[in-house]
Amino acid sequence: MARGTRKTAVLKLGGVGALAALLFAGGLQLASAGENNRPATTAAAQTVNCPTVRDKLPTVPAAASAQVERELANLDQEIARQNERLARQAVRPEGGPAFIDNAILGPLRSKRVAVLDRIEIAFNRIGAPRPDLDALAACSLNAPGVPSAVNGGAGQNAGGQNGNAGGQNGNAGGQNGNAAGPARTVDCPRVALPAVPAAAASQVQAELATLDKQIAEANARLAQLAVRPEGGPAFIDNAILGPLRSKRVAALDRIEIAFNRVGAQRPNLDALATCGLN
Repeated sequence: MARGTRKTAVLKLGGVGALAALLFAGGLQLASAGENNRPATTAAAQTVNCPTVRDKLPTVPAAASAQVERELANLDQEIARQNERLARQAVRPEGGPAFIDNAILGPLRSKRVAVLDRIEIAFNRIGAPRPDLDALAACSLNAPGVPSAVNGGAGQNAGGQNGNAGGQNGNAGGQNGNAAGPARTVDCPRVALPAVPAAAASQVQAELATLDKQIAEANARLAQLAVRPEGGPAFIDNAILGPLRSKRVAALDRIEIAFNRVGAQRPNLDALATCGLN
């Protein structure tokens, strides 16, 4: 009788163990599905919506144009930097509901206040009427997938070539070409992609924002050169275009890998790495 009781207990324990094993295995399968099987659709990242400045300026005196161009490039660089952060936030969210206001839009406004003040001072320093740009400091958010408006280089068309993340991927464009300053801008190929799988969309968008940031940084450097030239005739190639190409190679490779990782055909983006000058 005792032996029968022990056998029954063992069978019960075995049943519990088997049930636990099934639940555990099911849990692993569900966890695996949640980790690897992405939703059918992935929301596009938001971008910052900042007032354009170039088209709000009065005629820029020639003596102030180089400084103004440099500060406009700084504004675009900051827009691209924050769009990159928003794109990565779409991939790996952090913080609470006020995170974007406190960590992105608030600091962005403070930086724009400083840049806009330097533009005003550039006018005032040479005896021209000082424009009031205070109302252009605050930014909000665009709807997901809507590119940011940028100031770009003087005399170029507004907007970006790709528009997937930040509106600068490709030729960063100007609004009016008000200030015919001597600063040049980089001329990078448009990143034309095949249909992006939903499971790769966030990563691809983050990398497109990275490309935009790289373009804005290079344009800011070129604007600084217009104010304070440095180096010899090969300086731009060696210090700006060469490093930009290396950074683009890495970002484009990550885009290709994002396709490949989800089983989609890997695009060949190698030819899009090299940029020239406008």
